[in-house]
Amino acid sequence: MVKDTKQAQCGLSVGLVEKKYFTFAEPPGLMQLESGAVLGPVTIAYETYGTLAPAKDNVILVLHALSGDSHAAGYYREGEAKPGWWDVMVGPGKGIDTNKYFVICSNILGSCMGTTGPSAANPKTGKPYGLDFPMVTIGDMVDAQKALLDFMGISRLVSVIGGSIGGMQVLEWSLRYPEMVASAIPLATTPRHSALAISFNEIARQAIMADPNWRRGNYYEGDLPRTGLAVARMIGHVTYLSDEALRRKFGRRLQDKSDFSFNFDADFQVESYLRYQGSKFVDRFDANSFLYITKAADYFDLRARYGQGSLIEAFAGAKASYLVVSYTSDWLYPTYQSKEMVKAMKKNGLDVSFCEIEADCGHDAFLIPNERVTTLVRGFLQRVSVNIGK
Repeated sequence: MVKDTKQAQCGLSVGLVEKKYFTFAEPPGLMQLESGAVLGPVTIAYETYGTLAPAKDNVILVLHALSGDSHAAGYYREGEAKPGWWDVMVGPGKGIDTNKYFVICSNILGSCMGTTGPSAANPKTGKPYGLDFPMVTIGDMVDAQKALLDFMGISRLVSVIGGSIGGMQVLEWSLRYPEMVASAIPLATTPRHSALAISFNEIARQAIMADPNWRRGNYYEGDLPRTGLAVARMIGHVTYLSDEALRRKFGRRLQDKSDFSFNFDADFQVESYLRYQGSKFVDRFDANSFLYITKAADYFDLRARYGQGSLIEAFAGAKASYLVVSYTSDWLYPTYQSKEMVKAMKKNGLDVSFCEIEADCGHDAFLIPNERVTTLVRGFLQRVSVNIGK
């Protein structure tokens, strides 16, 4: 629900927004997961921006990354300092123009931002699931989003768009429900994790599980595994940046001192920065959700799921138009992985646009304002919308 505000009228923001909830998979009709397990009931937290057309044919689904949530744009209250995580892209006159499109963003399955995950109450015990929560996949996340769209009566999407793990969901949507997806915009993503990406995720998971407060996921009634989760976030955060970004921002500058401490204090500014990022993260995110979502990302593999080992074969059933965007300094999901996807798409005769954006800030570049990306997305959506109308 979007309410009129001066900000919305000025085109600066969608204004005040409201988080909503949808629950499905009530017993006995539980949700079937790819692992073979079942889950239910399942609650999905979501937000919407813009106005749904009478024919429900102006819908764009925005998909968030690992630690994101349904709050993609706007503000929850007047005077709030920080808007939604993609406010630079979603709003009146922006790349995803809410004067034209009805935008939906939901929190992913397994998360801790309003959607059912390991911190949610297990209906069998009344206590948080912990490790009794079943393993979920990117496909399961997409199936949960599909249930939400079915509830809303939406059978066709102008586009699905997202970066990083959100980009994995974009790709999954385009192959899992090809008849629903007119276009797809995967940003800074990959068709499957490299050994390097899996390695960083495993190190982060081990940091959490080595924390004595983790207690095999049963920490909700006691002390949280704050140290382990903070270290996991520090590891992940480094992979989102680049050598140049860290050099420019910190170099080897010392933190509030003129010489080394000759102990294990945070001597360097970059050490202090990472410790701050870690401590801030534990106040808003659940350690078990971090474990589950990173594992889902590691399991993601379009070749194995749809192509019997072939990426070309994986895209054989796709029908969407694609805009694939990569970033020059993204060493977590480097450009060669996007080019592999583009090649496979073209081999299948699909409508594909590709752009490698010059950016020195690393993987997180897709979250940073970039006029070229905004222009690309706006133009691509306009072209797709015209083609849909033909």
